[in-house]
Amino acid sequence: MTQPAIHSMTAFARAEARSAQGLLAVEVRSVNSRHLEPAFRLPEVLREREFAWRDTLRQRLARGKVEIGVRYEPASGLADGVVLDQELARQLVAAAEEIAGMARHAAPVNAADLLRVPGVLKVREPDQAALLAAADALLEEALEGFLAMRAREGEVLKSLIEERLAGICDEVEQVRQRMPGILQHYRDKLLTRLADVRAELAPERLEQEIVLFAQKIDVAEELDRLLAHVAEVRRVLADGGAVGRRLDFLMQELNREANTLGSKAVTADSSWSSVQLKVLIEQMREQVQNVE
Repeated sequence: MTQPAIHSMTAFARAEARSAQGLLAVEVRSVNSRHLEPAFRLPEVLREREFAWRDTLRQRLARGKVEIGVRYEPASGLADGVVLDQELARQLVAAAEEIAGMARHAAPVNAADLLRVPGVLKVREPDQAALLAAADALLEEALEGFLAMRAREGEVLKSLIEERLAGICDEVEQVRQRMPGILQHYRDKLLTRLADVRAELAPERLEQEIVLFAQKIDVAEELDRLLAHVAEVRRVLADGGAVGRRLDFLMQELNREANTLGSKAVTADSSWSSVQLKVLIEQMREQVQNVE
């Protein structure tokens, strides 16, 4: 079974369509966020869809500040404002004239009074059911493009993270290879110092000094933990899904080990490796901030 991919939280998609109801355009965009934060910009005729669309987003997304905007331009016939119910107006005029014939001093029919009668003027409105259905379909289309873009961006992020993981493994291997040389250098330096002061040190004491120094600079545990964290990051990437928080935690763990490695460095090369590791981890952390 195909594992779910990782997704970026940054994406944009747009869908639009023109019908008898007019022009509808739906845009979906998102940026980074620790949680799912939906926001809507909807015309009044579509305001009722907000709650249903919130549920849709919760079912499809885990994190991100997501904004959905809809632009609606009614068809020309619907944009003319109000329309007169001519049949009702004729009936009212006829009724008013009939009443005038029955009264001695009836006032003439006033057009303004007729317009105030409920139903004489009607606001032109779109077919609400058709408009809602069209908006739902466009949202689905936009979401499909939006999710596809998040998946594509996620693949790029995954590739960038994996490159940095390979760099960390390379640095770890270089540090391991340097450690025997560092100990031999210390032994030679100690012997040279003893020769300069014309002092002798018992072989047992010499080895003891070297062992103490080796323990002081021993970074095998830190290197092992670095590689263990690298393996865990790779496993999380392979599992896919909404893994951003998990990756962020692992970046903190990697950085902790790199700091410890730096504190134990006794040569310029070791210090440089610690710096390089921190650079690689920080680059990964920046990418992880975009992962859902």
